[in-house]
Amino acid sequence: MRLICLAAAVLGLAGIAANAAADPWEQPASGLAEQIAAILGPGQAHLTIRNISSLPSDAIPTIRRLLVQDLRLHGVTVAGAESANAVRVTLSENAQERLLVAEVVEGSQTQVAIVDLGPIEQETTTDSGSVTLLSQQILTSQNPVLAMAESPSGLVVLESSVITLYTHAATGWQKQKRMPIEQRRQLTRDPRGVLVTTGDQRFQAWLPGTRCDGGTSATGSSGDWTVHCRESDDPWPIAQAQAASASEQTGSSATQVTPALSAFYNASRDYYTGVVTPGIGIDLPPFYSATLIPRQAGSAALLMGGIDGKVQLVENGAVRPVAGTRDWGSDFAMLHSGCGTGVQIIVSGSGEATTDSLRAYEVPALEARPVSAPEAMNGTVMTLWTAPDGKSVFAIIRNAANQYEVNRVTALCN
Repeated sequence: MRLICLAAAVLGLAGIAANAAADPWEQPASGLAEQIAAILGPGQAHLTIRNISSLPSDAIPTIRRLLVQDLRLHGVTVAGAESANAVRVTLSENAQERLLVAEVVEGSQTQVAIVDLGPIEQETTTDSGSVTLLSQQILTSQNPVLAMAESPSGLVVLESSVITLYTHAATGWQKQKRMPIEQRRQLTRDPRGVLVTTGDQRFQAWLPGTRCDGGTSATGSSGDWTVHCRESDDPWPIAQAQAASASEQTGSSATQVTPALSAFYNASRDYYTGVVTPGIGIDLPPFYSATLIPRQAGSAALLMGGIDGKVQLVENGAVRPVAGTRDWGSDFAMLHSGCGTGVQIIVSGSGEATTDSLRAYEVPALEARPVSAPEAMNGTVMTLWTAPDGKSVFAIIRNAANQYEVNRVTALCN
């Protein structure tokens, strides 16, 4: 097909005069309709619109209504899919600006019309001091800790060869029972693991090549805890269902839920292969960390830290790089604090430092912006994960004495 790019009509929203129309989409729609009509001439065309930008999708009906009206003024009537002509409009963006792009198809010929919507505005609520991170030490262990989960009976702690149950005493958390993990595969030097609990006094744990299921009897006695492990290549949960108030995201009073997501793990290389379940309709590169960021209308974007060090966002069927992540380490987790935009990403520092740090960022589009000062940790951050309620993040720290600390990280709105 022959591709003819027309000159872009610059219609930056920031420069609209005070006497312009109240609807911010009127001028962009008018400019795009004029370009489309110049290509098609009077006639009919089938119109479709899609949104691959960070703008809310509820703008699409307004854009469509205005385009239909403006095209009619230029002699172009919107028809059904049987029309020989087609106009495919995409609301897109890169790290700096947003665009309205129309592909105008006449038979085997395609021409393009573009309206520049101007630079992406910076959010006024995301300055570097809008959130303060608070860290509270929960547990210290001489053995490497891979994951931890809270249960009604206490703490369940996953190590490389043992699952330990801790109960609370007057002097702090005390070991109550140690349950060996039956596994045949030799682990790497720094293995990873995942541990989740359910509301019925049970837990599930994943290690490279191994899955364990455990729980307690109906009496709830810590002495009744049992665990059964088996060889498994089942996918690991990388994001659990999160309930969040949509009022902080869209201004509505409804409740939205971020869906759960699992990923297959490469046991010999200690990273995720890129194959996830349920499938999201797009091939993903191998990654080390990932989390789901709640969006409007109950949807979510997948934030990934690739094994190549690149941080990318998967949204609307596209994988795109995220700017402002040069100083990110390989671990991050989502925190639903209610501050700023409502959701922050807690990120470890880059490199393996003797004294590491955590910092909060917001990713409303394709640029990560810091919203807290770095919070110093007492050692190297080994892994991060989100608590089941989404309101805190757990961090495992390896300190200078080669002990492992489990910290709870929360955020205070400034």
